[in-house]
Amino acid sequence: MEIGGLIGFALNLDDGRVQIVAEGPRDNCHRLLDWLRSDDTPGRVDGVTEIWDTPRGGYDGFAIR
Repeated sequence: MEIGGLIGFALNLDDGRVQIVAEGPRDNCHRLLDWLRSDDTPGRVDGVTEIWDTPRGGYDGFAIR
């Protein structure tokens, strides 16, 4: 699945979790959250915790770190 209009990153953490920071249109952020909660992700997702904050900018596209 591709969700356009988002910038930020995805980062594998040492404890097996994945941190995703995404900025963009609210509808696209909701689409990302819906996808992460679906059965269509490329990996296993046991849970999603979302934190909404003021966009900080400074990202150039979307990167896998």
